[in-house]
Amino acid sequence: MITGVHQIAITVKDLDSGIAFYRDVLGLQLLFQAPPGLAFFQCGQTRLMLSAVPEVDPSRRMVLYYATPDINAAVDDLRRRGAAITQEPQMIARVENRDVWLAVTEDPDGHVVGLMSEVPVS
Repeated sequence: MITGVHQIAITVKDLDSGIAFYRDVLGLQLLFQAPPGLAFFQCGQTRLMLSAVPEVDPSRRMVLYYATPDINAAVDDLRRRGAAITQEPQMIARVENRDVWLAVTEDPDGHVVGLMSEVPVS
């Protein structure tokens, strides 16, 4: 039985710039690095693994949507940390009793990094 996502792997061209982005811009906790060219982060209950490869194949890219309780505050924080926001926060759907909001940035290798907030409707 699948109960959630335990680890996600992302390929990056440069491990140092990937670490800087995920640690310093997104604020994820760097757990450890391991040879050959791996870095592991904690993101809630999910672990994120960066794997350095000389060329990132666009067909192997993925979109990760990170949960945040306040998408506007998260986007402001990302801007302060140097991220370019490629899609401003916008409500994309109303699901039952909550509004679903998305915003998008990219990491140094062009991986789309999504932010998602589900706001209760009052």
